[in-house]
Amino acid sequence: MLMSKDRKLPAPTPGLESQPFFDAAKEGRFLIKKCTACGKAHWYPRAVCPFCASEETEWVESLGKGTIYSFSVMRRVPEPFALAYVTLAEGPTVLTNLVDCDFDELQIGQPVTFTFKPADNDTPVLMFKPA
Repeated sequence: MLMSKDRKLPAPTPGLESQPFFDAAKEGRFLIKKCTACGKAHWYPRAVCPFCASEETEWVESLGKGTIYSFSVMRRVPEPFALAYVTLAEGPTVLTNLVDCDFDELQIGQPVTFTFKPADNDTPVLMFKPA
């Protein structure tokens, strides 16, 4: 079962800390935050490192590759969709949707790559699809 092309995505509201992410997403680039003090990448974007509490963070371009950690297909809705946790190659785990795939073929550990789908106001929304 493929994701419906008609599914309306709610528009995200960029904040001060996430605006650079959305600016890059409009260019098709996937940025994550990385701490320059401890060296760990983190998601969701925020100014303070969740691992060491340093404010020494920077935006870096993600490889955009990951693996499915867990997923669930929502079928009892008008437009079925797959919700998943994807662990990025850089380490963080992202709560996201899986798209452009047959939901019955998804597997934990499956490699995925990022894509952006437009929200109802054309803001890009981060999602993943099989690699």
